[in-house]
Amino acid sequence: MTWLLVVLLAILSFAAVVFLFKVPKGGREAVAAALMLGIAGYALQGRPDLASAAKPGRDAQNPELGQFLVEARTNLRPEGIPTGNRWLIISDGLARNGRYIDAAQLLRGAIEDNPGDSEAWLALGNVLLAHADGALTPPALHAYRRAAKADPKAPGPPYFLGLALAQSGELTQARDMWADLLKKAPEKAPWRAPLAEQLRRLESFIATQAGGAGSPSDPSSRPPEAATSPGLSPKAVPSRP
Repeated sequence: MTWLLVVLLAILSFAAVVFLFKVPKGGREAVAAALMLGIAGYALQGRPDLASAAKPGRDAQNPELGQFLVEARTNLRPEGIPTGNRWLIISDGLARNGRYIDAAQLLRGAIEDNPGDSEAWLALGNVLLAHADGALTPPALHAYRRAAKADPKAPGPPYFLGLALAQSGELTQARDMWADLLKKAPEKAPWRAPLAEQLRRLESFIATQAGGAGSPSDPSSRPPEAATSPGLSPKAVPSRP
């Protein structure tokens, strides 16, 4: 009975990949080979008689950061996230639950299908940033730059790259990036006021650092957090030490 279920599941999985996700013909052989390899592995190591045990989900860390980044990215687009991009929708759901590795793998597939998809590059940069707990890694930086190259007018790439730079201690670069973004922002953009407030706090913090003044209780003596207004998510990005 177990083997019947395994074979049936493999057939259904292959059908879903071919007909639901529209995998091109060149990739169907690889999918079939992966399924056969999985069945072979189960035949060698499967133990259906063992009792199940719950395990923590892979990469389930700091899901609040992933949720903030998804919501902020959505709010930076006046038309919202394209509903036709199934890879982006699924990866956003994974990112909201802290499954950043799985989300990144899906986004890489979306980028392979369309290397000029700025939103997919931006989402990839965000999940890589969240996976590194807010640290700007070279892969995340590359993703942000590709997103900006694909859509130079989009506010998302410079905003999130500036945020990542600020969280990583590159305050001057973050200030310059946000100042340039604010200068180009449309007057009626809902994210303009939150960005201006973040830029003001960042400039105040830089001035405080340069003067060696300020105290932990003074808001101007702390690194900038995410905007807390209707324009962006109310959840703040945790400040890095």
